[in-house]
Amino acid sequence: MPYDPSAFPPFAVTVDLVVLTVRRHALCALAVRRGEPPYQGRWALPGGFVRGDEDLTTAAARELAEETGLNAHDPAGPVLPNAAHLEQLATYGDPKRDPRMRVVSVAHLALAPDLPAPRPGGDARSVRWAPVEELLDQEAGYGRDGEQVTPLAFDHAQILADGVERARSKIEYSSLATAFCPQEFTVGELRRVYEAVWGVALDPRNFHRKVTGTPGFLVPTGGTTTRQGGRPAQLFRAGGATLLNPPMLRPEA
Repeated sequence: MPYDPSAFPPFAVTVDLVVLTVRRHALCALAVRRGEPPYQGRWALPGGFVRGDEDLTTAAARELAEETGLNAHDPAGPVLPNAAHLEQLATYGDPKRDPRMRVVSVAHLALAPDLPAPRPGGDARSVRWAPVEELLDQEAGYGRDGEQVTPLAFDHAQILADGVERARSKIEYSSLATAFCPQEFTVGELRRVYEAVWGVALDPRNFHRKVTGTPGFLVPTGGTTTRQGGRPAQLFRAGGATLLNPPMLRPEA
């Protein structure tokens, strides 16, 4: 039997982005308020439909650039000031996840240093950085002020939860935490990234000993800074290691 495309139901493919950054010592995610149906007026993750001439990586990188002005970091190239870590997270294909039609979403996780206030674009009515705990608490029906709120649109609460757990897990055994830092950073700034992502307080001395003693994790730049106040602190950059040995084990909250 010859292949007949009309014999199969049509469906669309989207990319949704879990864009995480650390702002004011809190792990935050980019959220957009939808300006069009479905779920008009509800908060959602940024994303969009994959174009006919795009592969998934290209579509995710385009959405990232449109929403944040950042380019996806090329692991084979040098680290650029306006680059963000971007990786595929998971695929979501519940037949009822989108009321418009059958839509399969390939979610991606993006990590970047403290980013400026975003600007809405596309079908977004407004956009903001929100603490991930606030966005995830919406599933319980209450916001930070105790008022009842609506959950994220589509299945975006699950996608966000999966992205946050991916980030929390990967910074244990990889150098991914440095993606939240500027090109040059102090050990204290890196510690605050771990604290924000894991949601726990870490002992400064033990943390300093671990990260500076892990081969290939950090490389001294030879400079210092007083931007955090107090005495000058040594500046580092990310080393060449991608896997940490020994790993940075996550303490229980």
